Amino acid sequence: MKASTNPSMKEKSPSQQIDDIIKEPGDWRGKKLSQLRAVIKKADPELVEEVKWKKPSKPSGVPVWSHDGILCIADTLKNAVRLTFPKGAQIKDPKKLFNTRLESKTVRAVDFYEDNTVDEAALKAIILGAVALNGLKKRGR
Repeated sequence: MKASTNPSMKEKSPSQQIDDIIKEPGDWRGKKLSQLRAVIKKADPELVEEVKWKKPSKPSGVPVWSHDGILCIADTLKNAVRLTFPKGAQIKDPKKLFNTRLESKTVRAVDFYEDNTVDEAALKAIILGAVALNGLKKRGR
């Protein structure tokens, strides 16, 4: 069997896979996810981009940003782009950016809609809060 000239998802870097995930919706959600990704990457230059949880219902996987553990997970929903923070309940959110999963004892999320303006400073603060929490865990506190 001859090897394909098209690189498969397994051969692409996580960043290239996320580029493909951003293109999938073909509408405002891809643009919004791209904008959120830029803010996330700018907030913490040491973070790692990953793609996890590939399955038949989501073959391209889920974009994940980590730094000493998962910071946030992106998901493209029907009417929103969601950033989920696994430790969100422990993160200070003075600008009240979190708008979903508010009942959870651990997780918090932000749904961004088509006409939403992204509060980059507030999102950066949440990302840095997640980095700080992961750093505490790493140091054993």
